[in-house]
Amino acid sequence: MEKKSPRIKMLLTPGEVAKRTGVAVSALHFYESKGLIHSQRNAGNQRRYRRDVLRAVAIIKIAQRTGIPLATIGDAFGVLPEGHNLSAKEWKMLSSQWREELERRIHTLTALRDQLDGCIGCGCLSRRDCPLR
Repeated sequence: MEKKSPRIKMLLTPGEVAKRTGVAVSALHFYESKGLIHSQRNAGNQRRYRRDVLRAVAIIKIAQRTGIPLATIGDAFGVLPEGHNLSAKEWKMLSSQWREELERRIHTLTALRDQLDGCIGCGCLSRRDCPLR
């Protein structure tokens, strides 16, 4: 008797994607409404996602944690064909652009922190010469 190899499941339910990515189903629907990810509908009109959406959601989560706006993420995804998994080279190019923005933000926040160290308890926030104003 010949054993059949298990068929690889190509489409995932929203619940499966949510479980595997750690985001709520409502977040998936929100990302979809913003054009960041795409789904198909089955015969019962239920959403089904291709497996490449797992990587897209991972990238969205990373970008959001670093403060990259969804619009910027959407712009980056917009140049890629639907269902395209980023190659290592493409990810490096994309993340380097985001890295520059993150470095600027870190620099700004570090300067703000250093200025705060000198201001704590001085009461200068109401003065015109306060560096934080």
